[in-house]
Amino acid sequence: MSEYREIITKAVVAKGRKFTQCTHTISPSQKPASILGGWIINHNYDAQKKGKTVEVEGTYDINVWYSYNENTKTEVVTESIEYVDVIKLRYKDDNVIDDEHEVICKVLQQPNCLEVTISPNGNKIIVQAERELLAEVIGETKVCVKVNPQGCENDDEWEEELDEEFEDLNPEFLLGDVEE
Repeated sequence: MSEYREIITKAVVAKGRKFTQCTHTISPSQKPASILGGWIINHNYDAQKKGKTVEVEGTYDINVWYSYNENTKTEVVTESIEYVDVIKLRYKDDNVIDDEHEVICKVLQQPNCLEVTISPNGNKIIVQAERELLAEVIGETKVCVKVNPQGCENDDEWEEELDEEFEDLNPEFLLGDVEE
């Protein structure tokens, strides 16, 4: 029998991450006087492997609360944003067997507002946002393992140890009267 064996298994064969900072311009229905708050919600995304990259298509909603009419009224403006992030992959394994891959994409930093300001001309809102994604590609690969000629440890040793622990248990312990 050979001292080594090749085993085919699934493993992470490539990884990549991308940090993105971007600027969005929002056109509110009123001329803003001041910004009262900004937040991003409803982040959804889907990832697909394309060549040596993972392409992430996503959407999120930007909400900006602002005052207008000389700070006498407020309103929330919402804008849906679509994005495409291309994540370059670093391959850890050159022994990938086939082109069938599973892509796992994780959000390391949910999209969030860094800063929300009124544009210099005063009629638009500028939102600076950031997000970070991690992509892992899982594929079939070969690993080489050393074979122990004596085989695996004997499981009978475990059973003997467990039996000794239970010898001191009182079998009548749970048979007493039960009060209701």
